[in-house]
Amino acid sequence: MTSPLRSVEAVPARNTLAPSRRTVVKAAAATAVLAGPLAAALPARAATAAPVFRHGVASGDPLPDGVLLWTRVTPVPEAVPGSGVGPDTEVGWVVARDKAFTSVVATGSTTATAATDHTVKADIRGLQPGTDYWFRFTSGGADSPVARTRTAPAADAAVTGLRFGVVSCANWEAGYFSPYRHLAARGDLDAWLHLGDYIYEYGNGEYGTRGTVVRPHSPAHEILTLADYRLRHATYKTDPDLQALHLAAPVVAIWDDHEFADNAWSGGAGNHTEGAEGAWAARQAAAKQAYFEWMPVRPAVAGTTYRRLRFGKLADLSLLDLRSFRSQQAATASGSVDDPDRTLTGRAQLDWLKAGLKASDTKWRLVGNSVMISPFAVGALSADLLRPLAKLLGLPQEGIALNTDQWDGYTDDRRELLAHLKANAIGNTVFLTGDIHMAWANDVPHDAGTYPLSASAATEFVVTSLTSDNLDDIVKVPEGTVSAVAAPVIQAANRHVRWVDTDRHGYGVLDITAERAQMDYYVVSDRTDPNATSAWARSYRTRSGTQKVERSYTPV
Repeated sequence: MTSPLRSVEAVPARNTLAPSRRTVVKAAAATAVLAGPLAAALPARAATAAPVFRHGVASGDPLPDGVLLWTRVTPVPEAVPGSGVGPDTEVGWVVARDKAFTSVVATGSTTATAATDHTVKADIRGLQPGTDYWFRFTSGGADSPVARTRTAPAADAAVTGLRFGVVSCANWEAGYFSPYRHLAARGDLDAWLHLGDYIYEYGNGEYGTRGTVVRPHSPAHEILTLADYRLRHATYKTDPDLQALHLAAPVVAIWDDHEFADNAWSGGAGNHTEGAEGAWAARQAAAKQAYFEWMPVRPAVAGTTYRRLRFGKLADLSLLDLRSFRSQQAATASGSVDDPDRTLTGRAQLDWLKAGLKASDTKWRLVGNSVMISPFAVGALSADLLRPLAKLLGLPQEGIALNTDQWDGYTDDRRELLAHLKANAIGNTVFLTGDIHMAWANDVPHDAGTYPLSASAATEFVVTSLTSDNLDDIVKVPEGTVSAVAAPVIQAANRHVRWVDTDRHGYGVLDITAERAQMDYYVVSDRTDPNATSAWARSYRTRSGTQKVERSYTPV
């Protein structure tokens, strides 16, 4: 029997961050100049009959009673992303319990406008918890692809298991996004987590690709303006493997630095030259606006991605924004890393995280964390291994002790958080991390200097990059060559590191039960091959109550 239509709340994309006057003026002035090059930079199918849904559809941030739906419509051929042109266009959506849409539960419509780059968001409510739904958009007689989404379990539900895909660091120019395809093909994900660097900001050939640009970015130059960021997001959204994963399950995403610029902090970035590349405040605002236009993400606090989702009694997920509030990175090996006046999280976000972890009544407390929290000393590495490692991390290549872009550069925040876990006996905290282009399984010690005598406060699973250069790519040697030598040395200098793979690309699958949280690490055969295969590499788990990582010899 067809269910009655449920109430829905439409959230047009125009409710995202308002652009600054400077950004609007720049975008308007650039429209006439850029429209031709932007159209030329896109595949020819952008010039097909309008309207079309050439950037796919997506869903995200699942709640027990709802989910956020997203698409972008191209109403006329010249309305290419970032152009600022194109007519207002009505876009409808329909949500059903079945893929054939015989049991419709929600419908609605909104207007896509050039003001929001013709992106559309619909925050659907009134759905049933822990349930699969299918949805599609329509416009001018054209239908979008059909996508599956899934609501979160009810807050008080006794959930027996959860399964999430986990990814980070997808550099378009370095290869194809086959990890997305392999995750989409599983068909068993409650959701997938993107832990940052969904896009990269560099111009063509400016960032690591083992010396070969597999497919060039659009626009070709480093992105600086709102039009630039919109077009870069749009380029990524044309990837068929990324579209396939968005069709398969809802995403839960946070940003890291490359959604803005390399080594971004609250007042600037390593890859930003104030003045010559405009004002950082304007660039940051443009990047944030484009992100919220193009991603199915709810901004929980104005202009940030920190928020919390709950999945029944089994787990909650605290998602961090470690770029908007942080102090500038300290000089490497500087005593200022311990300065209590410097912060990674900002005071309000750290207090919010601590309060949420303490108040949590779920079995597991997951933390979506864009940069590694586990201490990482590399001073014991030999020079031939230290230099490429330092290059990957953006550090001086002589005598380095830590990476100040990670929590290692903001030790007071880390000490406060880990002391809070200890003082309040908060167990089963698992950090889920990206950024570093390597796979890790770590204990998170209260005091790394005395570990293992010092207890572990939490555990951390770090996923490798989808395509972004790791160590074997930087030194241009066969895969596995560097890791075979570097991994034992890294572990000897960091006894809380249970495993590290410095060389391979891939993704993770996190499986959670009441008894354990397990990360299965998968690797792909060749990032430059659009048909790359996938293989299980390793698995690590943390048993409930232990705060320790151990190896598991089979994937879930």
